[in-house]
Amino acid sequence: MKSKKVLIAYFSWGGNTKTIAQKIQAKTNGDIFEIKPKKQYPSDYHQTTVVAKNEIYNKVLPELNNNIDISLYDAIFVGTPAWWYTMAPAVMTFLLSNDFAGKTIVPFITHGGGGEYNIASQIKEFAKGSEVLSPFVVYNNGDTNTYSKLDLWLNNL
Repeated sequence: MKSKKVLIAYFSWGGNTKTIAQKIQAKTNGDIFEIKPKKQYPSDYHQTTVVAKNEIYNKVLPELNNNIDISLYDAIFVGTPAWWYTMAPAVMTFLLSNDFAGKTIVPFITHGGGGEYNIASQIKEFAKGSEVLSPFVVYNNGDTNTYSKLDLWLNNL
């Protein structure tokens, strides 16, 4: 990865995915971009679950606050929380709003107990023509071993 221009793009509601994105950015010296929906989710967890479930089940792709020119990057880390067996809808919008042909995508997934599901394969479906590498998967924002696991994962890329 060292010779490639790197972007870390992530969506984070509660801060867990942001924490991992910042650690990846510190290790790769890549540029960082927060994926933000134009209409922010409620600050209350329960209210957010209602909105997010509705978006997922009704295949709603929320409009993003802004986007980034990914043509400048070779490798793009894409971070998302696992929400109801899939990625956050804002990440879906980001993937569908950009041309990832010829890009390397490196997923990282935070979850509250459900694991990675099939998010990496879903990313490949949304980001046509990209190569999707094995994801880094972490419960919440990790534990005392997370940073050494993250280093190992990054070194194996």
